[in-house]
Amino acid sequence: MGLEFLTPFGVAFVRCALGAATLLIIARLRGHSLPKSREALFHIWVVAILLNVIPGIFYALAETEVTSVLAGIINAVTPLMTILAIMVVNREEKPRVSQLIGLLLGFTGVLIVLGVWQGLGDNPLWAIAVLLFAVTCYGISFPYTRRFVMPLQIKSESIVSLQLTLAALTLLPLFLLDGIAKDEYRLAPVLAMIALGVFGSGVAYIWNFKIMELAGSAIASSVTYLTPVVAIIVGIIFLNEKITWYEPVGALVVLLGAAIAQERIRFSRSSSRL
Repeated sequence: MGLEFLTPFGVAFVRCALGAATLLIIARLRGHSLPKSREALFHIWVVAILLNVIPGIFYALAETEVTSVLAGIINAVTPLMTILAIMVVNREEKPRVSQLIGLLLGFTGVLIVLGVWQGLGDNPLWAIAVLLFAVTCYGISFPYTRRFVMPLQIKSESIVSLQLTLAALTLLPLFLLDGIAKDEYRLAPVLAMIALGVFGSGVAYIWNFKIMELAGSAIASSVTYLTPVVAIIVGIIFLNEKITWYEPVGALVVLLGAAIAQERIRFSRSSSRL
């Protein structure tokens, strides 16, 4: 909906700017200041690039050609990319059988979602590629944050406020260069962008960092289990998007693979348990 009056650069900037404004207000009300050390600024800026700048542009760019339903389902690959990133970083740790099975199932699910037997249908290959690249950035951002940002022992409100602020500043030149697609601001798209910025790129980030502090990056990335469900429901209700039979089936396979890779589903001789 944001793409009705904004370019992909505009969508990425506006959601980050609104998210930053929301988080700065929350941080101020809670008495938290922004970190100022060069180490914190650098690592949090890297997280902003991985979690906000690149995915923000690429998701909006892809959705000029694909449905929000498909984009939301592809987003469910994030936990698998997180596991993959953790495995690459911790090379001394051998991958477990459950992780390999989960990854294989997950990527099989992606192929089902895309309907590869019919040549991706109306979905351009470049759009699928940028979505998968964006999800890869998501996957890398979680272990990166856990390894380089969490040890700084900065309050989560301060981290996310600085992260969104740095993301907005990074995107500002692109927005000024080519941010507005059409000088026509209907109420529904404007409200959609406000909701995306304030809640999707604002409040949700505080919760996400809290989960990462308490349970780790693999668990935090599991938020994307709900993404396909929400994307399908909202896409159908608000955008009248159509869904094929294989998209939800593939999404279930992706989620099953992620659950197995994270050992949320474990197999024993006697039974399987969640």
